[in-house]
Amino acid sequence: MKTLKERILNEGKYLGKGILKVDGFLNHQLHPDLTMQMGREFCKQLSHAGVSHVSKIITAETSGIAPALAAAVAFDVPLVFARKKRPITMPDGFYSSEAPSHTKGGITTLMISPEYLRADDRVVIIDDFLATGLTTKALIEAIQKSGAEVLGIGAVIEKGFEGGRKVLEPFKVPIVSLAIIERLDDTGIYLKD
Repeated sequence: MKTLKERILNEGKYLGKGILKVDGFLNHQLHPDLTMQMGREFCKQLSHAGVSHVSKIITAETSGIAPALAAAVAFDVPLVFARKKRPITMPDGFYSSEAPSHTKGGITTLMISPEYLRADDRVVIIDDFLATGLTTKALIEAIQKSGAEVLGIGAVIEKGFEGGRKVLEPFKVPIVSLAIIERLDDTGIYLKD
């Protein structure tokens, strides 16, 4: 995605400690056309990787919701997002797992309602970032508790230097990243071609 890569290079800001600020087009402000392009690209690349008969897109709230919704539109399936706080409307028997939060610090519990995830669901996980892979791994663990099948994983931006892909490879599903950062430091943002 040439447009996405250009935005990362032109608008992204390195904040230190491996944190990339892309709030102007992904994590705080959204450009609908770019976001919808991302969704179509996820659908195209995952389909080319053999992913088919998807029944749900799943993400973690909050920053993953926009690209996941765009992917859900492209796949024409519902979007389910894992909650970080249990609402009083969520029934018992929810599926959960824990992951460390790099940007917020501490441990985050991800919860998915049994009302919206069934054992016969075929799921694609979409998120804004793939860094250490631990949030995605936690989502997979929660999804597996339901009996549903994870078919593929998509990330808008992958921080290749943080090793998340290696953490997720044992799940043996296609991993699609729309932009991969090879290096991120005070000298700049270096994307994989």
